[in-house]
Amino acid sequence: MNNTKLKSILYKSNLTKDEILYLLSLTEEEEIAQLYNHADEIRKKYCGDDVHLRGIIEFSNYCDQDCLYCGLRRSNKKLERYRMTKDEIISTAGMITQAGLKTVILQSGEDHFYSKSLVSDIIQSIKEKFDPAITLSIGERGRDEYDEWKKAGADRYLLKHETANEHLYSTYHQQEKLKSRLAHIKYLKKIGFQTGSGNIIGLPGQTIEDIADDILLCKEMDCDMCSFSPFIPSNDSPLRKIPPANIDLTLKTIAVARIVLNDVHIPATTALSTLIDGGKELGLKVGANVIMPNFTPLPYRENYQIYKNKKTYDPLEYLDELKVMLVRIGRKVGKEKGHSLKLMLNQ
Repeated sequence: MNNTKLKSILYKSNLTKDEILYLLSLTEEEEIAQLYNHADEIRKKYCGDDVHLRGIIEFSNYCDQDCLYCGLRRSNKKLERYRMTKDEIISTAGMITQAGLKTVILQSGEDHFYSKSLVSDIIQSIKEKFDPAITLSIGERGRDEYDEWKKAGADRYLLKHETANEHLYSTYHQQEKLKSRLAHIKYLKKIGFQTGSGNIIGLPGQTIEDIADDILLCKEMDCDMCSFSPFIPSNDSPLRKIPPANIDLTLKTIAVARIVLNDVHIPATTALSTLIDGGKELGLKVGANVIMPNFTPLPYRENYQIYKNKKTYDPLEYLDELKVMLVRIGRKVGKEKGHSLKLMLNQ
């Protein structure tokens, strides 16, 4: 087998869209293995062997948006809704830091019940008590809110663009426009947030050209973290009968993203493990360097149902299993906060 073209692409410093498409379209096992191996080499070069663990608190499953693929969508009347109190959120953040994790992710639907001042109070309290890095993943909010939360001590903001195809974006987000989403991400970066974006792989109507554009968009926006996560249908959404994403395409996307984006943090997501047993390990082997254990307390955890069959587990037991897995694949838990590699921080 002549792999000259593949090798020439893999070792280029800047890939064109056509070259990205070539890698995403690989079908031969030997060539895919080369892609994965090279992505892992790039990960090691830029990220080292540390796997950064970030504890998630899904503090509300209310959402003002009505995205067609999401189980939290406003129109889903079957979902039992919940909101965690400030004290519950802070207590859970303490559990995360006590377990040795140095990043707390505050995640929710787009729920304006949590006002600018309430979110600020939560951020300040967690910082003062435990001093972790704090990531917000709470949807599009006002610029004054972003400003206030940055001043309160939040470090990062995750706002996935989900698809770089404007038509698809408008189809699935009928109340939002891609242009607006990108403007939010750019503003967050401008005021000093470490920004995260990324796509959903396998949405109906999506092409590999769209996925290539997603990767290139993350590069253009100079994101600090990029999540490439598989679509999994929700039983209570209009897309409930659509099959889940293809695992091979998902892993190839992660690998190509690592090669193109080099020094970004890329998570092996919970959705990846829901798609296939051992999904997080597979993700780590093809370029990922972040895992986000879920510390949302019961019974809330069971009702944050973005998609069906979401994996749930006791977080402390899971951490023990995770550490064993990391040793097995030659990786280790990062001891620092895992700030942006672009900022060359090591706190």
